[in-house]
Amino acid sequence: MLFNSIDFLLFFPAVVLAYFLWPQRVRYLWLLAASYFFYACWNAKYAVLLLFSTIVTWLTALMMERSRASGRSRLLQTASFAFCILSNLGILCLFKYFDFLLSNVNAALGLHFTKPESFSFLLPVGISFYTFQALGYVIDVRRGTIAAERNFFRYALFVSFFPQLVAGPIERASNLLPQFQKPTFFNVENVRRGLLTMAYGLFLKIVAADNLAVVVDYVFHDFATANGMRILVATILFAFQIYCDFEGYSQIAIGAARVLGVSLRQNFRQPYLATSVREFWRRWHISLTTWFKDYLYIPLGGNRRGPFRKRLNLLLVFLVSGLWHGAAWNFVLWGGANGLLLVMQDVTEKFRHRVLKALRINPASLPWRVFSVMATFVIIDATWLLFRVPGMSAVWPMAKRIMAQFNPLYFISSDFVALLGPPRQCVSIVAALAAVFATDALRMLRPGLAKRILSQPAAIRWPFYILAVFSILALGAYGKGNASPQFIYFQF
Repeated sequence: MLFNSIDFLLFFPAVVLAYFLWPQRVRYLWLLAASYFFYACWNAKYAVLLLFSTIVTWLTALMMERSRASGRSRLLQTASFAFCILSNLGILCLFKYFDFLLSNVNAALGLHFTKPESFSFLLPVGISFYTFQALGYVIDVRRGTIAAERNFFRYALFVSFFPQLVAGPIERASNLLPQFQKPTFFNVENVRRGLLTMAYGLFLKIVAADNLAVVVDYVFHDFATANGMRILVATILFAFQIYCDFEGYSQIAIGAARVLGVSLRQNFRQPYLATSVREFWRRWHISLTTWFKDYLYIPLGGNRRGPFRKRLNLLLVFLVSGLWHGAAWNFVLWGGANGLLLVMQDVTEKFRHRVLKALRINPASLPWRVFSVMATFVIIDATWLLFRVPGMSAVWPMAKRIMAQFNPLYFISSDFVALLGPPRQCVSIVAALAAVFATDALRMLRPGLAKRILSQPAAIRWPFYILAVFSILALGAYGKGNASPQFIYFQF
């Protein structure tokens, strides 16, 4: 079930209404049932995988905690922990990486193994997200930072909570589980704030991302005949498409949870206003970045074992992050490129500070910050080409064509206007990008934008609400019939 579908428009109000009508003691059970129904609407059979991951991680956490409390052998704790990690990652690899591994083994060894027909299956939606969320819980219990959850159904809700089930944010048990243990009450302010957040998420998805997708898909699907400037424009627009698509999902998830009285963590903080690659990754897909930091980078040694080991750890984490995003070498290359950029920033940091000091440039000055934001975007956008290409064989031809045919005057040409599509689509893209830029700038300069909007008099608020709804209806890109374009991160 997609957030941008008629089905969800009917499902969500029904869930909220019934949730607040149920007695307090069973509300979490209602949310659990609704969450499994939400997932089963995509493919009921794969809900078994979600249930398996839930059972294994729940039992493992209990077993480790009880063994530790009773002073039993650490070997039992280690064995159960290893089984939990390997079984969950094994299922993830089987469904997501089997074809990739088989094709690479064949290529490396000159073999011709073929996949059995019984191994032909869809990638379970959200498997990377809920697997990491469940494994994060088990690791936290093993470290002793949280206590194991005794109530299976409450823990199952933590793993399957429908607003963030299929594309995050990847939540921590320390944040979400305590909220499911507390009484919840209908709160008008939560509803107002949640619906406003959801509306902005729908705007990002339907008006911004889906209109941009028409242009981006057109160029990348026919990249062999596209000129270099069209590829460059599509790459720039893809940067905003993936941001608006993923941030749109996150905003809808956060808003839906807020209506139910649940607080989810922010997943983005104006990433394209970052002044460095390091800052960009502190602002982009925060829940995944911090997951890798806490459960991979720090266990590898983090920055505690000298600069060389620190940089190697950074590179390894980003290579794994690239593979997490997709079973293809272009994703690994994309992750590696971002890792190298971070290593280069770390290596050259002292030298850059000396240069700025020698040139008497104030890093905090507005002109330098604007330049840094623009330079960071150019660098990050170059890596998005690796992310979006249809395959490794297309990377160099597309990059070479951009460099060979670069022409800044293209942006005032008739072909550029034609590329943006018919007038309605062109207006939608321009209006959406302007709104996104303005919103991100306001949220950075004056935090609490939603609170400020909701605190305005009704004479200001209601015209704003009407304009927001009208813009989604009038400028949105819609699929045929009841079909709606799915979110990009569903494939991960």
